[in-house]
Amino acid sequence: MGEIVSTDGVMGGQPRIEGHRISVLQIAEWVHEEGMDPETVAAEFDLDMADIHRALAYYYEHIESMDVWRDRRERRLRESREGHHHPDSVSEHA
Repeated sequence: MGEIVSTDGVMGGQPRIEGHRISVLQIAEWVHEEGMDPETVAAEFDLDMADIHRALAYYYEHIESMDVWRDRRERRLRESREGHHHPDSVSEHA
């Protein structure tokens, strides 16, 4: 069974299931926002049910830090979209 770990350089240090690149936040979002059954998440990602429940418990025990991780991800996505040039915004050099 995987413990919940945070490792610098792996997924930005985000809490995740040891031995996997699956974050606590991802599991919570799959279950609570996308409506996936915990059993389905476990089967889809080759996890034990204990891993799923451990991740969900961690999520609820650290809800404020999970909000910070979600905000960071959303900010990175927004900055990434804003940093890309669209074809109509790039001037052509003749």
